Amino acid sequence: MEKNLSALGFMSGTSGDGVDTSVISSNGKDSIIIKYNRFDPYPSKLSNKIHRIKENISEMQDLLKYSSNIEELEREITDFHVDIAIKISKKINYNLIGFHGHTIYHNTDEKISKQIGLGNSLSKKTNKTVIYDFRQNDIKNGGEGAPLTPIYHLALIKALLKKGKVKIPISILNIGGIANITEIDKNFKIASRDIGPGNCLIDKWIRKNSNKSFDKDGNFAKKGKTDKFIFNQYMDNYSYSKINSKRSLDTNDFDISFAKGLSLDNGTTTITDLTSEILSKKIGNNNIYVCGGGRKNKYLINLLKYKIKNKVFLIDDLNIDGDFIESQAFAFLAIRSYLGLPISFPTTTNCKTPTVCGTIVKNS
Repeated sequence: MEKNLSALGFMSGTSGDGVDTSVISSNGKDSIIIKYNRFDPYPSKLSNKIHRIKENISEMQDLLKYSSNIEELEREITDFHVDIAIKISKKINYNLIGFHGHTIYHNTDEKISKQIGLGNSLSKKTNKTVIYDFRQNDIKNGGEGAPLTPIYHLALIKALLKKGKVKIPISILNIGGIANITEIDKNFKIASRDIGPGNCLIDKWIRKNSNKSFDKDGNFAKKGKTDKFIFNQYMDNYSYSKINSKRSLDTNDFDISFAKGLSLDNGTTTITDLTSEILSKKIGNNNIYVCGGGRKNKYLINLLKYKIKNKVFLIDDLNIDGDFIESQAFAFLAIRSYLGLPISFPTTTNCKTPTVCGTIVKNS
């Protein structure tokens, strides 16, 4: 029997609200034991800095223009992760760290994905082996650098299948800033892609028009009405847009200018309705289990259920906390990378051949 390794996985998502952390034990294939999950919110000053920099970077040249700000943010984010890793190491033992970092620019046409986070510094300060910068090898091999979590989704479904908790074919829909779906067929073949905005448009609208950072439970959306003219116009344009055909998306692919002039409630309802409409057209026919922060937006989930006739379940129904799938995934990816196993595939990122990804910083 293959030996399990224990890894800590970090995920700092596009919402910029904090860091999800998980510790799992796995052989990197089909054995997964979830040992620990926690969330640490960023101080509001740091969260605001993340959003400010992300909004300033709309093209490749901006990475150079704001390089000193980016370097400062990179150090702050890394140190925040260091503190969490050290705190956890006092409670639970682990061998490796999978460090996602924070994506500030992702453009598949330019073959660039900039994730900030100092792997060497994290390794030195925690005295642990760190695997980070997961996207570059995939991009070099013709891939789009994302989504990277499907191989973990597959392992998780295999583990749940053994316990008789799920049936295949099945899909896992992750609604983060961007929404991506992993489809698993009866032969355990995986196909994955980003399918549209997740929380990014809703969150941006709420941040710009209120003192909140997201629409808790979909409460603003519940109060408003969809502006049908804006809805139809946006969907017509979206159908023919280049974004509609991309496999990998970035929050910068979307803006909220189309909703200008709407009230807070009506804008939230219209944007939430548009988000659900885009996702519903690309979800497919499998039973779908939803993870990520967007699953907590009851209004969004109910719209999805209505539009695809109620095949939508929460992954929490399987006794798994849907907040931590991605942080668990990066722990799993660290283990696979360390073992020299591929984490991206032609059917997930569009790379030419299965690709071993991640830079390994060993700390003996």
